[in-house]
Amino acid sequence: MNAWDPITPTTASASSSAGAAPGREAAFEAVRAAPEGSPPPTPLVFASPHSGALYPPEMMAVSRLPEAVLKGSEDAFVDRLIAGAPMLGAATIRSRLARSYIDLNRDPWELDPAMFEDNALPEFARGRTARVAAGLGAIARVADGRPIYVRKLTFEEAKARVEYGHRPYHDMLDRLLAQARAAHGLAVLIDWHSMPAAATRGTRARVGGPCDIVLGDRFGAACAPGLTRLVEEALEGMGYRVARNSPYAGGYTTEHYGRPARRTHALQVEINRALYMNETTREPTEGLSTLTAHVEQLTALLTKTDWAALK
Repeated sequence: MNAWDPITPTTASASSSAGAAPGREAAFEAVRAAPEGSPPPTPLVFASPHSGALYPPEMMAVSRLPEAVLKGSEDAFVDRLIAGAPMLGAATIRSRLARSYIDLNRDPWELDPAMFEDNALPEFARGRTARVAAGLGAIARVADGRPIYVRKLTFEEAKARVEYGHRPYHDMLDRLLAQARAAHGLAVLIDWHSMPAAATRGTRARVGGPCDIVLGDRFGAACAPGLTRLVEEALEGMGYRVARNSPYAGGYTTEHYGRPARRTHALQVEINRALYMNETTREPTEGLSTLTAHVEQLTALLTKTDWAALK
C-alpha cells in the first residue's frame, strides 16, 4: 500500500473491519497522507459522512420511496471537493453508504421509537432529540418529508446497520485522529457537509447578505477560536459569505470529537449546494471546479499552519 492507497474495512485492521461482512460493499473509504507505519505529515483529518450513495438491498426491499427521492438527502459531490487533500497532507475519510441507510453524523443509538416494532428498542436506543422528532435520527424515518418504510423495523435491523456502517467508520476516524495526536500533539478534524440553498434563508453572513458557507464549532466548544477564525477569514478572502453556527452548529461528529482540552479540535463546514450543483437535476455545475480549487487552496493553507498555539 502506498501513501495514497484507499483504506477500506478490508485493508484496515481487524478492529475497524468488524462491520464489513464478506461479499458486502465497503462501508467507508479512508486515505492517509503518508504510507502505513509513517506518521501523518500534518494533524489534519477531513471527513465526509454524508456523501455516500450506496443503498443496500435490504433497505430498498422495505422502502416505499425510490432511490431518486432518497438521494435528496446526500451531500452530493462533497467527497470530490476533498479528494485532493491527502496529496496536500490531510488524511480523508468518507462514507460510501447513503445517509438515509445510516447517518454517521448521529449518535448510533439516536433511534426513533415510532419507526420500530412495539417495545423493540432498549431504553438506551430511544432517542429524544429534536432530530429524532423530525424523523432524522441515526436511521431516518422520512426523506423529502415522506415516510421511507413500508413497515416498522426491528432492533436487529438497526444493530446490523450500526455494525456495518457506523461503528467501522468511527473506529477508523478515531484511529486517524489518534495518529495525528501522536505525531503532532493535537488533531484537527474538518467535517465537510453541504446544505440545501433553502436552508440558508434568513441566515445572514458575517459580512452581510445570505450565506454561502456555515462554520459550526458548537459555539466555540469544539475547537480553539483561532481555527474557526482562520477558516472564516480564508473563505471570505476567496469571496464567500460565511456565517457561524446558524443554522448548523455542528452535529455528532463535531460534538463527539471536538474536545480542545483533549487536544482534538473539530470544525463543521456546511456549503450551500447552489454554489456547485443544480439541486433539481442533482448534476454538478461549473461551480464545482471553482469550489474544488478553493477547497484545495484552503487545504494548502491549513497544512502550512503552525498549530502550536492550538495545543
